[in-house]
Amino acid sequence: MERRIVVKLSGRVFGDDIHLLRDYIDMFYTINDVQPIIVAGGGATARHYINHARASGADESTLDELGIQVSRLNAKLLICAAGDRSYPHVPHTLADVKTAAESGLMVMSGGLYPGQSTNGTAALIAERVGASMFLNATDVDGVYDSDPNIHKDAKIFKTITISKLQDILINNTSIAGGYDLLDIIALKTIQRSLITTRIIRATPDNLENILRHKKTDIGTLIQPD
Repeated sequence: MERRIVVKLSGRVFGDDIHLLRDYIDMFYTINDVQPIIVAGGGATARHYINHARASGADESTLDELGIQVSRLNAKLLICAAGDRSYPHVPHTLADVKTAAESGLMVMSGGLYPGQSTNGTAALIAERVGASMFLNATDVDGVYDSDPNIHKDAKIFKTITISKLQDILINNTSIAGGYDLLDIIALKTIQRSLITTRIIRATPDNLENILRHKKTDIGTLIQPD
């Protein structure tokens, strides 16, 4: 029986390397016992539109909608890369995701609702579809005690509790601005559903090593309190 695995894929993946998405898809396709449900981030393109709209005076809910629309375009790119190996439509609701997952195909989603990050959305999707694991594939190697993009002496946690991670996210303002981990919706969802969650650097090799159980110490494992 296939394991359902939810992967939040950093928006940075949807850049100029036109072959990278296919590398991810081909990797997922070779793992026969996994049904991937991939949630695409909006990345730099979403920030571009959001910054322009904010400068024009758009309200926050409109900015959220722009981010969702861009993430759904990125999800559509994944569908194009996967071809008939993927469910052909981008879900717009949790119910849509559940229906898509029942097809047995790969599922590509973007954001769903205003006010939620794609990390929060991915955690809710993992809960709804009964995923055995939630992997947040981002642009850092895991959770650090400070932003590693800014602080070269930052130390990584191999495991961390949800309460400790929440303290880091709340108290370290440098993280909140651009250190894309998990928001409060994601943390609460993981806590109540006991979803096995790991934060890793987004590479096809990292994901394959985890899904094939080749390496068990990649990134940071999030432990419910």
